Amino acid sequence: MKAMQMPRFDFERLADDFRNLDPKDVGNWAPAPKAAVLVGVLVATLAAGWWFLWDPLQMELEQKRGEEQALKDEWLNKKRQAVNLDQYQQQLADIDKSFGALLKQLPNKAEMESLLVDISQAGLSRGLTFETWKPGGEAVKDFYAEMPITIRVLGGYHDLGNFAGDVAKLSRIVTLGGLVVESTKDGLRMDAVATTYRYLDDEEIARIRKEKADKAKGGKK
Repeated sequence: MKAMQMPRFDFERLADDFRNLDPKDVGNWAPAPKAAVLVGVLVATLAAGWWFLWDPLQMELEQKRGEEQALKDEWLNKKRQAVNLDQYQQQLADIDKSFGALLKQLPNKAEMESLLVDISQAGLSRGLTFETWKPGGEAVKDFYAEMPITIRVLGGYHDLGNFAGDVAKLSRIVTLGGLVVESTKDGLRMDAVATTYRYLDDEEIARIRKEKADKAKGGKK
């Protein structure tokens, strides 16, 4: 019994089929060139479809997924806020209460003079001598104004320390900054800037807001 032999593939004939192609007579091409052209057209069609259709859709899908995740995060954040709403409201009430207590420590315009007297009296009661007492111009902030007072006092070490403690204990807020203490033949000399604060009344706040609004309008022109 003879063994079955595989048919031999004629590569020369296949090469001739591709060499002798007539672009004007595609219908009479050999099967191999036709198949190669069909495969090429199929590959080109798939590549064009991926480039013009699939890739943009894939990018849009990724974008939508990102937007979906952002919306989920926003929803979870709002849900947490809603769950803790009572707690937030209580915190806000506590802040308002604390702010109101601090605000009460700021004198109004009419009480500033008495505050300056209290600072001076705190030094005199400790036996200090004021060489310099020079109030500066007010610096207006959002709802309050601050006034720096340049002072120079003479006295003993403990007296200066007690004076600083007395100022800190005043019912109104006063800060001491820029402290410089030097020794003199008569004792110690302390240079400092005592800054006092007062809250602005409704009329002042309204005027400041109007000035800011007018300035903003002028800047847009």
